Amino acid sequence: MFEVLVYVYENYWQGAACPEAPQLGRKLSAAGFEAEEIEAALSWLDGLQLAAQHLRPASQAGTAQADQAVHASHPVLPQSADSLRVYSVAEREHLGADALGFLVFLEAAGVLPPHMREIAIDRAMAAPGEPLLLDDLKIIVLMVYWSFGEEPDALVLDELCDDSTDRLAH
Repeated sequence: MFEVLVYVYENYWQGAACPEAPQLGRKLSAAGFEAEEIEAALSWLDGLQLAAQHLRPASQAGTAQADQAVHASHPVLPQSADSLRVYSVAEREHLGADALGFLVFLEAAGVLPPHMREIAIDRAMAAPGEPLLLDDLKIIVLMVYWSFGEEPDALVLDELCDDSTDRLAH
């Protein structure tokens, strides 16, 4: 599934340019991906789109009545400076120490706002693998940025795309 997500990101890095699911499925099939991988990725992407629509902060919301109705029933309030995200046992087990540490790092660096963190956690919980591989979490975070039509700054993008196995400790 993650290979499909990387392909979608690389080929449709402007999220608005991404075709609808049926057409995207045909394009992915033509690119050589297995039907099972395509189905899993399309389902995951559908969940990402729904989560992004429901958790988009009011400052990014559109002016359409539908957006206003969603935000009236599911307002996203800014996180206070004193708040703390407590992870459930299921989240800790599924994400694992490396992925949790990376999420905390991104949030502490100020590059992963709380609403995007929650979507990343939601989509990570919907992903296969226990514990989730750190490289898979990085793809998930990249896709969360993509779903909001944002590109992370260069240093964050480098961290998300970097293969840490090639690093040498000094």
